[in-house]
Amino acid sequence: MIFKQLFDPVSSTYTYLLAERRGGEALIIDPVLEQVPNYLGLIEYLKIELVMAIDTHIHADHITGIGKLNVATRCATAMGEQTKAECLSHRFSEGEILRADGVELAAIYTPGHTDDSYSFLMDGHVFTGDTLLIRGTGRTDFQNGDPGAQYDSIFDKLLKLPDKTLVYPAHDYEGRTWSTIGEERRLNPRLQVKTRQEYINQMSALKLDPPRLIDVAVPANRHCGFPMAA
Repeated sequence: MIFKQLFDPVSSTYTYLLAERRGGEALIIDPVLEQVPNYLGLIEYLKIELVMAIDTHIHADHITGIGKLNVATRCATAMGEQTKAECLSHRFSEGEILRADGVELAAIYTPGHTDDSYSFLMDGHVFTGDTLLIRGTGRTDFQNGDPGAQYDSIFDKLLKLPDKTLVYPAHDYEGRTWSTIGEERRLNPRLQVKTRQEYINQMSALKLDPPRLIDVAVPANRHCGFPMAA
């Protein structure tokens, strides 16, 4: 299997390129606009056909590359059915399987960071977007974020996965590339709470600056990375 974890140093975003084999079909998760030329070069080198570009949610810290990838490769563009993005060729729902040859991603609706956040389960790997990070969780103070919904997403869905499940988030700011569900259950400081209300109180007490690009990224990402027409 081809599994490429790619990194954008400006936004500390991880992008995942997945294919069963060279010459086969591929999926990409959370592409960054500025990195699209690198993705296309890798796709050409691996001789794979990109069939779907997926965003886990509408990002506020970078502009998505799904629209530019669609123009370059004619791949489908996909997000969850709750999203306010207006440019997609496919909207998936909880439990839906997204496929490319032998690659299968099971969509898990995990709101909280935003109201359109999804994670994806693939054969012992879970791609958690900004919902569950390595030793952290996504902020819940904009884009209809909800700390109670995030608690439910994490504790009632993601932490129900086997401990050995590999965790691949959409960001890390410390150079960490992966974790496991078991490690996060034991070592993630934000998960050491006894009640849902304690988690809500913890997240509500955070005083964080807005993402630097939020006023540019969110409108652009509702249009798959293209600026709105004047």
